[in-house]
Amino acid sequence: MKSQAIFYHAGCPVCVAAEHQLLDLVDAKRVQVEVVHLGDAKRSGVKSVPALVVDGQVLHINFGAAIEALA
Repeated sequence: MKSQAIFYHAGCPVCVAAEHQLLDLVDAKRVQVEVVHLGDAKRSGVKSVPALVVDGQVLHINFGAAIEALA
Protein backbone atom coordinates (compact mmCIF):
# COMPACT_ATOMS: atom_id res chain seq x y z
CA MET A 1 0.00 0.00 0.00
CA LYS A 2 1.31 3.47 -0.91
CA SER A 3 1.72 6.15 1.73
CA GLN A 4 -0.26 9.31 1.09
CA ALA A 5 1.58 12.62 1.35
CA ILE A 6 0.52 16.24 0.89
CA PHE A 7 3.15 18.91 0.31
CA TYR A 8 1.88 22.33 1.41
CA HIS A 9 3.54 25.53 0.24
CA ALA A 10 2.96 29.24 -0.34
CA GLY A 11 4.61 29.56 -3.73
CA CYS A 12 7.64 31.42 -2.37
CA PRO A 13 11.14 30.61 -3.70
CA VAL A 14 11.99 28.53 -0.59
CA CYS A 15 8.81 26.47 -1.04
CA VAL A 16 9.24 25.95 -4.77
CA ALA A 17 12.87 24.85 -4.33
CA ALA A 18 11.81 22.42 -1.58
CA GLU A 19 9.02 21.07 -3.82
CA HIS A 20 11.43 20.31 -6.66
CA GLN A 21 13.97 18.67 -4.37
CA LEU A 22 11.34 16.66 -2.54
CA LEU A 23 9.67 15.32 -5.67
CA ASP A 24 13.08 14.26 -7.00
CA LEU A 25 13.79 12.32 -3.79
CA VAL A 26 10.47 10.58 -3.16
CA ASP A 27 9.99 7.06 -4.49
CA ALA A 28 6.72 7.39 -6.45
CA LYS A 29 6.20 3.62 -6.16
CA ARG A 30 5.96 3.94 -2.38
CA VAL A 31 4.55 7.43 -1.79
CA GLN A 32 1.84 9.32 -3.64
CA VAL A 33 2.52 13.06 -3.22
CA GLU A 34 -0.09 15.76 -3.78
CA VAL A 35 1.21 19.34 -4.01
CA VAL A 36 -1.12 21.96 -2.50
CA HIS A 37 -0.89 25.74 -2.08
CA LEU A 38 -1.83 26.15 1.60
CA GLY A 39 -5.42 24.80 1.42
CA ASP A 40 -6.16 22.91 4.63
CA ALA A 41 -2.62 23.16 5.94
CA LYS A 42 -3.58 24.61 9.33
CA ARG A 43 -6.20 21.90 9.95
CA SER A 44 -3.56 19.27 9.18
CA GLY A 45 -1.31 20.63 11.96
CA VAL A 46 1.05 22.54 9.68
CA LYS A 47 2.64 25.52 11.46
CA SER A 48 4.92 26.74 8.67
CA VAL A 49 5.48 26.11 5.00
CA PRO A 50 6.92 24.32 3.20
CA ALA A 51 5.69 21.21 5.01
CA LEU A 52 4.99 17.62 4.10
CA VAL A 53 2.22 15.62 5.76
CA VAL A 54 2.77 11.87 5.37
CA ASP A 55 0.05 9.55 6.62
CA GLY A 56 -1.06 12.29 9.05
CA GLN A 57 2.46 13.05 10.36
CA VAL A 58 3.59 16.67 9.81
CA LEU A 59 7.18 17.19 8.66
CA HIS A 60 8.22 20.85 8.57
CA ILE A 61 10.85 21.57 5.93
CA ASN A 62 13.26 24.53 5.74
CA PHE A 63 11.19 27.35 7.29
CA GLY A 64 9.75 29.64 4.61
CA ALA A 65 6.76 31.31 6.27
CA ALA A 66 4.56 30.81 9.32
CA ILE A 67 0.95 29.86 8.58
CA GLU A 68 -0.24 32.73 10.80
CA ALA A 69 1.69 35.22 8.67
CA LEU A 70 -0.03 33.93 5.54
CA ALA A 71 -3.60 34.11 6.87
